[in-house]
Amino acid sequence: MASLKEVAIGTIQQLPDECSLEDIMYKIDFVAQVLEGLKDAEAGKLLTAEELLKRAEQLAK
Repeated sequence: MASLKEVAIGTIQQLPDECSLEDIMYKIDFVAQVLEGLKDAEAGKLLTAEELLKRAEQLAK
């Protein structure tokens, strides 16, 4: 697997030249969250759809 630095560089290189700093930061943050989610999934930290809906309902109250 590529290092986090390599993933960040690749992500930035895929953005158009006229992108803003906010665009870069958004993409880097998005990729970091996806990688963190994949790491959690590999560690067995998963929720069922029912558990997720229950948590969402509790937050909405």
